[in-house]
Amino acid sequence: MSDHAKEKDKIEGLEDPPPRVLSNDHPTQTLAENVSSSVSDGSGEPTKEIHYGGKRELTDDECYDKLGFCFPGWKKWMILSVIFVVQMSMNFNTGVYANAIPGLTEEFGISEQAARVGQAAFLVAYAFGCELWAPWSEELGRWPIMQLSLFLVNIWQIPCAVAPNYATIVVCRILGGLSSAGGSVTLGMTADMWEAEDQGFAVAFVVLSSVGGSTVGPFFGGFIGEYLDWHWVFWIQLIFGVVTQVMHFFMVPETRATILIDREAKRRRKSGEADVYGPSEVSPGLDAKEVLRIWRRPFEMFIREPIVLFLSLLSGFSDALIFVFTASFPLVFQQWDFSVLAVGMTFGAILLGYIIAYAIFLPDVWRQMTVRHAKGGGARLPERRLLLLLFICPLEPIGLLGFAWTTMGPAYTPWIAPLIFACLIAMANYGIYMATIDYMVAAYGPYSASATGGNGFARDFLAGIATMYSTPMYQNIGGRFHLQWASTLLGCAGVLVMIPIYVFYWKGPEIRARSKFAQTLEADRQRHAERRASQAFGSRRPSHISADEKPFGS
Repeated sequence: MSDHAKEKDKIEGLEDPPPRVLSNDHPTQTLAENVSSSVSDGSGEPTKEIHYGGKRELTDDECYDKLGFCFPGWKKWMILSVIFVVQMSMNFNTGVYANAIPGLTEEFGISEQAARVGQAAFLVAYAFGCELWAPWSEELGRWPIMQLSLFLVNIWQIPCAVAPNYATIVVCRILGGLSSAGGSVTLGMTADMWEAEDQGFAVAFVVLSSVGGSTVGPFFGGFIGEYLDWHWVFWIQLIFGVVTQVMHFFMVPETRATILIDREAKRRRKSGEADVYGPSEVSPGLDAKEVLRIWRRPFEMFIREPIVLFLSLLSGFSDALIFVFTASFPLVFQQWDFSVLAVGMTFGAILLGYIIAYAIFLPDVWRQMTVRHAKGGGARLPERRLLLLLFICPLEPIGLLGFAWTTMGPAYTPWIAPLIFACLIAMANYGIYMATIDYMVAAYGPYSASATGGNGFARDFLAGIATMYSTPMYQNIGGRFHLQWASTLLGCAGVLVMIPIYVFYWKGPEIRARSKFAQTLEADRQRHAERRASQAFGSRRPSHISADEKPFGS
């Protein structure tokens, strides 16, 4: 082809409308949602790209100071504190239901196993709800999606509280689960406000709310079960949800980068700067095909990305253990004649384990942030974020085996012995969720909502299944030592599911090197790192290390 023909093709290409590229398209077609649409003129600086109709798209680098990354620290943590409450509220709904089971069996004449369907249905629906809401928060913004989610969840509590039959409760619990946006959106907001090398404290805080919410439910549910009837299980969920939604409405602004860029483009046009438009303004609207692509995105990542798949399965197994405990604690502690209220208080051991693990992670997070600020974002491979987990993860099978053989009753051990091991399991559960989420958010950056959606899917789906098999397993397996053999079985399974942690720590760079998705996002991050670093941290420049370096070292 002649030079003249090549030049003609370039000109004609600028006149054609650009296709709308979604994150689930092939990685070579621009996967990162915040990838600049600029092109280089060879000088290293981006040049204006003309879109259909002569519109120029405003890029994130051109208005970086308007994005969530540049919010003042107090504003970021105010937003994150409200998100902490939001996450606690949604996960509270999953755990507190167990305290309604005795009342439901008496009210509607159903078995306890049938009454647990309402909890299982909510968790399984919650798993799909997180997947369905997450990509919409990336397309339409975090704030409206979270408000709509909270509103719908609150609405479905009312028919549950006044249900004339059990079928109404099951249906509304399913709808409530599907309406829950969950952790995939809240964790996505951390990626909106912190760069990958700075997000550690924020992720640790949000993870604490996620795991803690599931345990706060049965903890306070003990008071409900002791002093109130089953209707109040749903009324209290509604009260908590309404207060949470009001806090979110008034205290949390939009954080989504593409939405903020759109707003900045409109502001600039009003101030007299012509020919500048946001990313949503230069792209065509969603059609039915693109809607399906958006919904497909987190499921595709879950299946096709080994990092998302295996770490999500590990995290899901760990979270399911908490719901196993929700069912097994009454069976275990009735040996010590614990009341409903006292059984609820035993979940304080799990809450204590979460807080201890949170405190353990903070110094490591601080150290790694210090290293990255001093030497650049590439000074540590993402796999370094799994290092602490190598030592905490074994606490899960150790805790399960210890819990198993200290639950033989007051003739053998004091009641506090199994709670000590439950605390160890909680520490492992927090560590698994924290480290795997931190790792995936670092690897997938602006699409962390969809990436971590796979993690949330596995956690909620496996937890929903656990609510159905937990009590039968603890009652029927192993004969005389049925309580002990059930936990022993889970402990053996815990050894198997933690193996991928060690594989990813040592072989993670090679695995990521074969993932076009992760590599495309990393390439874009490196392309913009120098410019962003100069704005946020003065003259700091990112360093680079090869993909085959091992992530050891402090």
